[in-house]
Amino acid sequence: MLNYMAKSLGQLNYIQIMKTIELTLGIDIGGTNTKFGLVDRNGKVYLRDSLNTEADKPAEYLLKRLFKKLKDGVGNISEHVVIKGVGIGAPNANHYTGKIDHPPNLSWVSVDLVALIRQHIDLPVSVTNDANAAALGEMAFGNARGMQNFIEITLGTGVGSGIVVNGELVYGHDGFAGEMGHVTVERNGRKCGCGRLGCLEAYASATGITRTMRQLLDSSDHPSDLRFLSDAELSSKKIYDAALAKDRLALEAFEITGRYLGEGMANAVLYFSPEAFILFGGLAAAGDLIFQPVKKYMEANLLPIFKNKVKILPSGLPMSDAAILGASALIWHEIN
Repeated sequence: MLNYMAKSLGQLNYIQIMKTIELTLGIDIGGTNTKFGLVDRNGKVYLRDSLNTEADKPAEYLLKRLFKKLKDGVGNISEHVVIKGVGIGAPNANHYTGKIDHPPNLSWVSVDLVALIRQHIDLPVSVTNDANAAALGEMAFGNARGMQNFIEITLGTGVGSGIVVNGELVYGHDGFAGEMGHVTVERNGRKCGCGRLGCLEAYASATGITRTMRQLLDSSDHPSDLRFLSDAELSSKKIYDAALAKDRLALEAFEITGRYLGEGMANAVLYFSPEAFILFGGLAAAGDLIFQPVKKYMEANLLPIFKNKVKILPSGLPMSDAAILGASALIWHEIN
């Protein structure tokens, strides 16, 4: 078992004159890449690194390589490092069991992440999915600081959500609560990646807006710079660029996407009465193109008692470090 209590084994005699810093290890496991970093209580990142997940190989192989890189990285930090715990964000991660089951884009069937981590480092370990980790990162280091009730929505290839009520994440009885991306918003609508029909994710994600754009192009003869792009070439970024250039159909695609998301958020307000929604991810970076229609359709579908009370904010987390900060915040939240 590795010892991360000092800068390196060869410098134990110098610990007394070195500044000691308490950090947590944040790990974000993705289908292609895995990011990790060491973060203090204030969100300062002392170490950031990544490696290829190599998703076709066992989880043990990933962790062996990760902790080897971690040991090398700790040796380059000038302070005396004390790691207090490990937080992990991963697809289909269950906070209650410490396992991930049938994660998308990974060959693992069922993996006990907590047990595997403790083969390398005997510290508190906590796991959850990436959207929940993002919510905790937002509460600790981002635009939800000081909030006790809010919903983080991640808008990427899919739609994820982390729901915080009274300062705690909502996990539900089995650990899988908070799947706003798979709420049905269109009966018998588009097929979602989950296999169901009409999910919010099929309309309000980066993938969803490209599908909307393709439908608009196919059903209209309005001129558009996007008209002659293949499905492989069409992307949310190109739709964004076209919308900035006042492309009529691209603007309509954002309007439709904002309608579905705003209506879905209005339904969530009825359940949770959050202080704010915080939007994170590539699609959220479109700014007013997405925020304005979302706000309009959310407000249009709220009961009067909720109108003009719920803020819609962009994430306050830097995109490059958001995954590490979220995973780190998870374990800080557990051990504080």
